[in-house]
Amino acid sequence: MLFGVALISLNDALIKTLTSIYPVGELLFVRGLFILPWIFLLAYRAGGLEVLKVKNPGGQALRALCVIASSFFFVNGLIHLQLADAIAITFTGPLFITALAPIALGETVGWRRWLAVLIGFVGILFIFRPGYGALQWAALFPLGAAFFGSIRDLITRRISQTESSVAVLFFTTGAVILAGLVTVPFAWVDIRIGDLGTFAASGMLIAGGHYFMIEAFRQGEAALVAPFKYTFMVWAILFGFLFFGHLPDQWTLIGTAIVVAAGLYVLHREMKLTKSPVAAGPRPPSRM
Repeated sequence: MLFGVALISLNDALIKTLTSIYPVGELLFVRGLFILPWIFLLAYRAGGLEVLKVKNPGGQALRALCVIASSFFFVNGLIHLQLADAIAITFTGPLFITALAPIALGETVGWRRWLAVLIGFVGILFIFRPGYGALQWAALFPLGAAFFGSIRDLITRRISQTESSVAVLFFTTGAVILAGLVTVPFAWVDIRIGDLGTFAASGMLIAGGHYFMIEAFRQGEAALVAPFKYTFMVWAILFGFLFFGHLPDQWTLIGTAIVVAAGLYVLHREMKLTKSPVAAGPRPPSRM
């Protein structure tokens, strides 16, 4: 998860450099084309095209729809927000996972975790600063990305029991390419030769990053793995400064600290419940 986060953070910075030039649909379409060769390479190393076989088309399709929605929301957020601000708002993902657990998996969520979820969303208000000029409706884009991303993570854990990581990545990438292709007739900017290298690097980074993240969810509980996504903020600040000269303001840092603290408390409660004698008795399945 840590390695995947670093790769995807760098990808986010590269994509943000292109958002002022190319429409969102075109960005996702062209980037997807550059992802495919890496997926086929992974498939070859994993044993051939047989690993791309889909055994759960319904789950794959639902996950792909979530990735499409999350991608469109997040890239639109990058157009209007600083990199660190956009990524900080997506930190609500683990909180969404907790909030969705009773509905998606029938898990009982105790009052302490519900309180942590509420406190986490209060932290988002510090980042949003409603009525203060920068929230701006644009901040709703990464929030939507976090919501659909949390559903994606829940589905990933479920389908990873039958689907290979390469198959999940291939199916989702194909769906995103098709979704981007649909928008091409409505908005297309001729690609500059100098930007092809950026698209190629983005494809490599996103393929590697998502592969490692899918593997993380395959090998660990979502509630335990997902909080390590918080290291996104370290990379977001670094790449935001190096690429764009941006640094987050104090309100973004305060809000991010609250959201991270809430998420880590949820992690603490999950670990405590898992180790408790009560947890050894009948319990609803874990979130992923």
